[in-house]
Amino acid sequence: MKFTVYQNSRQGGRRYNQDRLGYSYSRDALLLVVADGMGGHLHGEIAAQIAVELLTDQFQKKAQPYLRKPTQFLHDALLQCHSAIANYASNHQLLEIPRTTVVCCIVQDGVLHWAHVGDSRLYVLRKGEILLQTQDHSKVQQLVNDGKITAEEALIHPERNKIYNCLGGTLKPDIELGSKILLIDSDTLLLCTDGLWGSVDESDLIHFLSSFPVLFSIPQLMDRAELRAGKFSDNISALGINWHDTDEGVFSENTFVSTQKLDPNTITTHMDPLSSSANITDDDIEAAIAEIQAAIQKYSQ
Repeated sequence: MKFTVYQNSRQGGRRYNQDRLGYSYSRDALLLVVADGMGGHLHGEIAAQIAVELLTDQFQKKAQPYLRKPTQFLHDALLQCHSAIANYASNHQLLEIPRTTVVCCIVQDGVLHWAHVGDSRLYVLRKGEILLQTQDHSKVQQLVNDGKITAEEALIHPERNKIYNCLGGTLKPDIELGSKILLIDSDTLLLCTDGLWGSVDESDLIHFLSSFPVLFSIPQLMDRAELRAGKFSDNISALGINWHDTDEGVFSENTFVSTQKLDPNTITTHMDPLSSSANITDDDIEAAIAEIQAAIQKYSQ
């Protein structure tokens, strides 16, 4: 595999960042995941962190160096994340179970397999057009699908942040599994939270991702989202790749990943860490990390 990758998360105008993201790859498989936590102070962050950590943990254990059933892996791993979040809430006697959206995908043998829950999105762009955009599991998206409001009206609808499907909470998630897509050279994948897609024009998203490598286009889109949303900006997180079949068009030899020479047993993982923010001390972070590890240990088989 050859790909250029970029990930980043910004706190925006919020008091703390509840978004989490990461990617992991073996010689023959690549996992990308973005989660947007919901709930009370710190708990939403932990739900998202559990989801990202457990997904990458399961990938590290099972991608040796490839997954036998990538779509089944995503489905089963997301259900494990849901159970781990509920287990955490039970052990800590929380009044409400924290929740998180998740969008994730596997690329293996040049084929994209994807799954999502909530309103974090996956985009696939090819030759200047959106080949795939996940459909939000939200009340407003249902209104759009039913023809009651337009996509433009959805962006400013007062209930645009209400979703009916997530990991955590009291209901079992309805995990949407997408059709497989064979990637071709120069395809672009973007996984992002609503803090990004909700604050940039689709035309800008298409222009930047189609015209520039993710190393440049994603920071530009995040800048625009933060500027447009102003001081009340949501957390903004994005993870994207440019897919390469050849070395032609690669931005720089030092900026893309090639797994061809990796040892079959080698797994590389990069996660956005649980970082401190307003009113969260270093001790809080250390305790949260320990609690997360305890929550996922039961499901880490």
